[in-house]
Amino acid sequence: MTAPANPLRPAMPASTPVRRVAYVVKRYPRYSETFIVNEILAHEEAGLEVTIFGLKAPNDTHFQDAISRVRAPVHLLPGKGLKPKSFWQRLAEAGPLLPRVQAYLPEALEEDVVHVHQAMTLAQTIREQRIEHVHAHFGSSPATVARLAARFAGVSYSFTAHAKDLYHASVDRGAFLRRHVDCDALVTISEFNRRHLLEDCGLAVDRVELVYNGLDLDRFAWAPAARERPRILGVGRLVEKKGFGDLLEACARLASDGLDFDCRILGGGPLEAELRARIERLGLGDRVELLGPLPQEETRRLLSEATVFAAPCVVASDGDRDGVPTTILEAMALGVPVVSTDVTGIPEVVRDGRTGVLVPQADPKRLADALRQLIEQPAHGRALARAARRLIEERFDARKSTARLREVFALARARAQARDGRRARPWSDPA
Repeated sequence: MTAPANPLRPAMPASTPVRRVAYVVKRYPRYSETFIVNEILAHEEAGLEVTIFGLKAPNDTHFQDAISRVRAPVHLLPGKGLKPKSFWQRLAEAGPLLPRVQAYLPEALEEDVVHVHQAMTLAQTIREQRIEHVHAHFGSSPATVARLAARFAGVSYSFTAHAKDLYHASVDRGAFLRRHVDCDALVTISEFNRRHLLEDCGLAVDRVELVYNGLDLDRFAWAPAARERPRILGVGRLVEKKGFGDLLEACARLASDGLDFDCRILGGGPLEAELRARIERLGLGDRVELLGPLPQEETRRLLSEATVFAAPCVVASDGDRDGVPTTILEAMALGVPVVSTDVTGIPEVVRDGRTGVLVPQADPKRLADALRQLIEQPAHGRALARAARRLIEERFDARKSTARLREVFALARARAQARDGRRARPWSDPA
């Protein structure tokens, strides 16, 4: 699928800017979700006050250094080990500050009691801190909690749909559509997703906004480098959808052809032992190394030194897949030629023969051919990389994408006010 010439809609009608927003995520921080950190940092640079709410405690062992620059306070919403007494106590406490709770409880009965409890806690904080809008990342449990909390507190809400929350086998289509019924805005990160939401899910065109994930381009300056020995680099969690098994098979083909190269894969995950065993079985021990998860600064350094970046993404057996991997954007911003696959929104950034090389998913032979082409024809790779950088500056600059998001937040709030038949009123009025 090719992206339209201009995937962003015309400028939205002027609305009063949102000043304070709650971000709801499943866990914060997470090593692999750099796009959320990029987004929050760009909001803060623009003056938006962000408060982060996590549904579960973080469980990663490594974190990106950019997290240290986030000023937003982080709250863990109570959920683990919830007892009935705690739920009923929270419901009783909600009455004076959250008179809307009783009206929306019938809808809440369809949801997990833990999520309802978290929503009431979040709604109370929204009222106390005068937060004006709630935004969730992923259309699963974070969207559920954001939806209920916004209704309980009387504010607007939106969420960003990515990929797993749309295509995974576990996705409850009915629950997803229920969350959209009163969603004030639904954001998604690729044109592929937007068409899925409109055509396959039947959502209203005026409620679905395309906003690509962005990068802080000040931290990803154009810096192409040449290595004496060609190096292939892959970055991502060691899970099925990343396709690193196909990358190892492609490397075995290149090695058998006598090509001089090495390969590094950065990231950790459940398939590490399986991938290490395959490296040994294919006789790639002297060429391929799994380096585990690394800090972003080290990842950026290794990216800038690579000859070619490989992102052999696939649709996993459970339907999980990538949207537009941030690592592809980072490689393209730095000036590294990219080879990737025709999965979901990737062709919108890796445009075959123009900004990178695109191959069919799960095809190690075609992947090997593409990697060999960029290694043996460096001038071609440099031309693709220059065009890729221009595309990143045009469409994937975090300052531009988050400015668009803030417009979405303001429009969502205006819609909520119109829906409720009321005008904006001072926060001293709790009704």
